[in-house]
Amino acid sequence: MELKLLKKQKDIIQLEIIGADDTLLFPLVHQLLKDENVEDCSYVSGHPKLDNPTLTVKVKDGKPQSALKKAAKALASEFAATSELIAKKLG
Repeated sequence: MELKLLKKQKDIIQLEIIGADDTLLFPLVHQLLKDENVEDCSYVSGHPKLDNPTLTVKVKDGKPQSALKKAAKALASEFAATSELIAKKLG
C-alpha cells in the first residue's frame, strides 16, 4: 500500500491510497468519524480497475493528519486485540 498526498490544508487532507480497498477504508473512515474533532471524512473508490481510492479528512479542530494517525493507531490496537483473542481461543 502506498499513500500519495493530493491536498493538504490547515483543516483538510486528501490522499490517494494505492493498493487499498473497502476492507481497509471503511473501518478507517468509521474510526475517523468517531473523533469529535473530525468534521467530515469520506472516501471515493472510483472505477475498481482504473482508479485508486481517495480519502478526504476535514477537521473542526487540530490537524487532519493527527486525526488520521490517531484513527490508524486505534484500528491497529483493535485488530491486535482481536488477533490475540483468536489465537488464545483457537490456540
